[in-house]
Amino acid sequence: MRRLIISTAVASAMILTGCGGGNTQSDVKSPGSKEKNKTEVLETGAKVLQNKPPIETINAYLDGFHFYNGHMKGQMEAHHYCSILNADIIQCVIYDGNVKDAKIMGVEYIISEKLFAGLPDAEKALWHSHVYEVKSGQLVAPGIPEAAEHALMEKLIHTYGKTWHTWHTDLDKVLPLGVPQLMMGFTADDQADPAMVEARNQRFGIDGEKKRLSRADIAAPAIVKGADAWQEGKTVQIDDPTGSQHDYEHKMQQGHEATPPGSNSRSDKP
Repeated sequence: MRRLIISTAVASAMILTGCGGGNTQSDVKSPGSKEKNKTEVLETGAKVLQNKPPIETINAYLDGFHFYNGHMKGQMEAHHYCSILNADIIQCVIYDGNVKDAKIMGVEYIISEKLFAGLPDAEKALWHSHVYEVKSGQLVAPGIPEAAEHALMEKLIHTYGKTWHTWHTDLDKVLPLGVPQLMMGFTADDQADPAMVEARNQRFGIDGEKKRLSRADIAAPAIVKGADAWQEGKTVQIDDPTGSQHDYEHKMQQGHEATPPGSNSRSDKP
């Protein structure tokens, strides 16, 4: 069984040095006063005196797209900042942009095919495959050389992700409301809003068709049964006891503010 192995060369190329960042603003404007002198002093002291081992292990930046499990109309771009734990597990913090004030949207856990195959059937329904995201060019690693990104995608195509969004920045523009929601990745053409994808590509200077063609030589493995369960009508979602519905259509009917189609965060496409 193939394992998720990140070579030293690829890992070195993925070190975050600001490459591929700073071009996607957060659409959320949260309340709160500007930092006071005391707060700034505390922040400066924390930077100098405190170690942050978990944060310092973040060494990869991936950009892709998610949609609400069971509600494909709710689509958004997702900026993943990831730590490679070992040969089989990657963990990512997801933001709504790649600038300093970007908001944390959630987390994604990425595991190898070997680990996914051993999960119980009920658990597998929470996970999505990465085959289409890689082959289509939707999943990218901004800022690293093309050869290094290609090698990385050869590994990621054999992985599976479980993603929870905790701040629904496509609709909740002020504060994180409600409960976490399970997200999925796209599995075929004509699912993701092309305007949303193209807007991302323009920001990063990506030729979408060239990216797709460059990955034609990456062999697409068979997807382990149980992943992408929504395609078989098996959707899992958390009921929200607060009454803050995350059904995209419901929120739009209620007149919630939303970002125009094709922006950096959300799409209207079914």
